[in-house]
Amino acid sequence: MTLRRFLALSLLAAPLPASAAAQAAVDAAPAVRTLRAGRAEGMQVDGRLDEPAWSLAGIAGDFVQQRPDPGAPASERTEARVLLDEDALYVGMRMYDSHPDSVRAQLTRRDQPDAASDWARVYVDSYHDRRTAFIFWVNPRGVKVDWLRYNDGGGVDIGWDAVWDAAARVDSLGWTAELRIPLSQLRFSASRTAAGGAWGLNFAREVARRVETSFWAPIPPSSGAFVSLFGELRGLEHVREPRRLEVLPYTSARLARAPGDPADPFHAGNDVAGSVGADVKLGLTSGLTLSATLNPDFGQVEADPAVVNLTAFETFFPERRPFFTEGAEIFRFGQLSAYSRFGSTEFFYSRRIGRTPQGSVEVDDAVFVDAPDHSTILGAAKLSGRTAGGWTVGVLDALTQRETARYLTADRTGGSFPVEPLSNYFVGRVRRDLMDGRLVLGGLATATHRDLRGDAFDGLLRTSAYLSGVDGAYTWGGRAWTLSGLLAASSIRGSDAVVATAQRSSARYYQRPDAEHLRYRPGRTGLSGHTGALALQRSGPWSGSVVYEETSPGFEVNDMGYLSAADRRSVAAYLSRAVNRPSGPLRSYWVAGDAALAWSFGGERVHSVAGMNAEAVFRSLWHLGAHWDYTPGYLDDRLTRGGPLARRPGEWGTEVWGGSDPRRPLSVSGFYQHRGDAAGGHLRRGSLTLSLRPAASVQLRLQPSLRDERDPLQYLATHPDPLAGATFGSRYVLAEVDQTTVSLDTRLDWTFTPTLGLQLFAQPFGAAGEFSEFKELRAPRTLDYAVYGRGAGTIGRLQGGESCAGAYDGAPAAGEACYRVDPDGAGAAGAFTLADPTFALRSFRGNAVVRWEYRPGSTLYFVWQRQRSAEDASGALDPRRDLADLLGRPGESVFLVKATYWLDR
Repeated sequence: MTLRRFLALSLLAAPLPASAAAQAAVDAAPAVRTLRAGRAEGMQVDGRLDEPAWSLAGIAGDFVQQRPDPGAPASERTEARVLLDEDALYVGMRMYDSHPDSVRAQLTRRDQPDAASDWARVYVDSYHDRRTAFIFWVNPRGVKVDWLRYNDGGGVDIGWDAVWDAAARVDSLGWTAELRIPLSQLRFSASRTAAGGAWGLNFAREVARRVETSFWAPIPPSSGAFVSLFGELRGLEHVREPRRLEVLPYTSARLARAPGDPADPFHAGNDVAGSVGADVKLGLTSGLTLSATLNPDFGQVEADPAVVNLTAFETFFPERRPFFTEGAEIFRFGQLSAYSRFGSTEFFYSRRIGRTPQGSVEVDDAVFVDAPDHSTILGAAKLSGRTAGGWTVGVLDALTQRETARYLTADRTGGSFPVEPLSNYFVGRVRRDLMDGRLVLGGLATATHRDLRGDAFDGLLRTSAYLSGVDGAYTWGGRAWTLSGLLAASSIRGSDAVVATAQRSSARYYQRPDAEHLRYRPGRTGLSGHTGALALQRSGPWSGSVVYEETSPGFEVNDMGYLSAADRRSVAAYLSRAVNRPSGPLRSYWVAGDAALAWSFGGERVHSVAGMNAEAVFRSLWHLGAHWDYTPGYLDDRLTRGGPLARRPGEWGTEVWGGSDPRRPLSVSGFYQHRGDAAGGHLRRGSLTLSLRPAASVQLRLQPSLRDERDPLQYLATHPDPLAGATFGSRYVLAEVDQTTVSLDTRLDWTFTPTLGLQLFAQPFGAAGEFSEFKELRAPRTLDYAVYGRGAGTIGRLQGGESCAGAYDGAPAAGEACYRVDPDGAGAAGAFTLADPTFALRSFRGNAVVRWEYRPGSTLYFVWQRQRSAEDASGALDPRRDLADLLGRPGESVFLVKATYWLDR
């Protein structure tokens, strides 16, 4: 794609200006709805709403549909009331229903809203910043959900958990819900409420059989705003700042069973361990909370799924540990209001804290090694919340201990070797809301410090790493338009060997021989860079955005964040049209198109793409969608892993997806993707999701998936050779790989009561890759390759022994094979060996968790984890053989019992 064609497409995809009438409608915002809180007396949370105080409270009614008929009155009447006392906020909701026998209720585990159930929702913007809302859900069976919305609804934190109570009842008029939300669980300015300030407030109701959602304060589906459209809760003058001290001590016992070598002195068939610790929350002010965790234990957290990664980039896994997920929205930085295919930087990636040790035992004759699987978090503290002056603050500091691995040599000499240093991680975030939340300015700073005393970490880890940046967003036109941006700088410090490794990393490849804009300097002890972005977005039935982003080659945040690629400039444009009102057989539909272009700081076009999407939701609640995109050929500065530019062929892709009515006891959804390129590569993958609810309390989800991929340009190795003048004195070896991946993700949720349930996850997984057509790049910036044994040089497969020395790290294991390559046959170039990369992996991962919240905020866990794995060099999958092999192979099991007890003062 030429630059002229790209700019033309970008102009077509630019946000369309609103008509005068439409803009006038946006600017003429409806009057803000208000509700006055009554006085709570003699309250008992049982779902009956029979206390006298409820009859004296003001009523929030006249709910308005968001779907299926935006702006129309709700089909069923709903009334909501709010009461307050010194300790808590009480909400009572009466959901009238003309057919009470049709009220739907599923019994699910906490924080898992089900589409087949009716729901009542309460939104509280106690900061009254018009950007942040605490959400409390309850269904007719008393199932609770608590989430947090931030950035005016642009993001949802489902990991936020509060300690609160709720009850619900179905009766002859419909159903009722009663909630008690302790003021200690909210964040607000007591001085502001004492002066007559208000909180943002909204209520919502979902009627499952009609797929209807209605709000007290209307939320148009095409609006780019959410929290800023709330009504107001008044009558808060007597709300006092709560005393907030929460202590959550825990104790756990763990039994691990794993197979091992009987000669290994570090192996224990039964490994028993125990642990104690605590989480503490202290309310410094009504809006600021200090949280700390001492010797945390996350044994109840679900393990990461199995993956196979043949790229040069690290696999990203989401954070699941409660201490780090709670309040994570405060630390999010640089969230652009725009659509872009290239934005992938996480400025704070909390999984760096407590990560797997990065070092290994550097003892040549070590036979047995006992290494920790994670770094121990000695303690972590977090200050978060909002000040009375309107500043949102987040500060986190964590300390991980120095980790060592024990080893035993062949002559039975033992010792220990450090594998992770004592490390400190810090992140600070501030944000200021101005102009009623229409202007938001913020800043972020992170720092990593490591104690690298000794020689074990020389050349491995950086001494320190820093990041600082500012971001902001401004909205206008009734919040229909948003201008957002960010600017950040990074700096790392360490030994010359460490900084040299950073220069050569896959994020930048300073050593590229044909990159005139990059300067690889081995003697450097520091590296710095910057990143920035600017985006313009319009929201509404017609939505669109344009965005420019750049990340300089020296930008590095992987000590505390996640970055896959630097040395990038990109532009992207997006345009979409959404229709959310039923018409004919459709309930809603949307269509969208986008285009993007990326180039390096040297001006090399390293990617471009244009695509289209469409999705329709039918009145039956079946949905169907499709995607198409085209990528012209481009220059890839990562393909040769630090070598010269190589050309990628043009490729195209299509994808279709769809699904049935999710309210039914049996629902199905799935997708299929096909991609192809001009060099014969392809990707075919698909998955199917079957969701079965045999009872109101049981849900079984099966997700089989299959991936078939052929990549004719899979990088293998680089071999220096002064005779390879055309490729700057090295031979860049690639191969064609045919890879197959299959998995069957299985989840069972069996909920006995709203506070007691069983979760089961199991994942049989298999992946195999067969390599062929070994080749080398003949000339940079081309698709010209010399295939060994077919017009260029010779190649032969060898089976183990001394002939494979040099192909593997250390001596080849029994059965390992290699290839001997002579790149020019009888010519002067020397021969070299390649390890045979063909593989077949099989694994089974599973865990079961019984979770019982035996009192509000206090939980008992029973956890069982199981893992089996095997691998060989067959390069193929055989379901019958592989399943039998896995079932017959000894595996690793972990049994854990953990108890927490919530104390509130």
